[in-house]
Amino acid sequence: MLQDPVLVDQTNPRVAVIRLNRPARLNAFDDAAVDAFFAALDRIGASDASAVIVTGEGRGFCAGFDLGAADETRGDAVETAAHWTGRQEHFAGLVTRLRALRQPVIAAVNGPACGAGLGLALGCDLRICSDKAKFNAAFIKVGMTSCDIGVSYLLPRAIGTSRAFEMMLTGRMVGAEEACRIGLVHLATTPEGLMPAALELAETIAENGRLNTWLTKRGMWANLEAGSLAAAIELENRSQILMQGTGNLERVARQRGFL
Repeated sequence: MLQDPVLVDQTNPRVAVIRLNRPARLNAFDDAAVDAFFAALDRIGASDASAVIVTGEGRGFCAGFDLGAADETRGDAVETAAHWTGRQEHFAGLVTRLRALRQPVIAAVNGPACGAGLGLALGCDLRICSDKAKFNAAFIKVGMTSCDIGVSYLLPRAIGTSRAFEMMLTGRMVGAEEACRIGLVHLATTPEGLMPAALELAETIAENGRLNTWLTKRGMWANLEAGSLAAAIELENRSQILMQGTGNLERVARQRGFL
């Protein structure tokens, strides 16, 4: 019997968990897994969850693109190119969909995050890992480029251009200790401590409210692309005025005895 390539656990109403579920392939993405991941994001995006955790079943987080589908062709060269263009754009859309999700997303990287798996981790808002995790820009090792699924945009913003160039041009593996040291993740823990740490982080986020958390996530991503400090502050000002109009500030001030 075929197993679901992506599992969603919403037993905690505030924290949804997405678990990639192709452990025999180190959770590499094929077309069905990508479709299932999009469906999971749609389901969670429409829910009342305040935070999301993405992790992998078994030994891997995500080994990237499943190379078992690498020889697919569709008729002549033009048809094949069109097929691969559509597939590439669909796969890469995972990252922009994660970014558009209202809830902050935590990557709990339990094992190898390679190629598109690295891109998936970078597409999350926060990253923690176990000491079994390792990361690389894998496609340069198999005759493709390391510019894939948002990595060339997101990696230098996470760790700086020099380190990003080195990772992307060599394709070497970066272990958990180094990933933490260079800022690719902000915490490395034991395999047993990974999910408790992710859940604790998610619950801390959930304490802050849904709308202000969403606007904070959205503002952070938008201001990473801001053309100037003035433009960034303009967005911040509008977000603050919008939140002030909800009455949250006055309610909290009264609860704490300031009003």
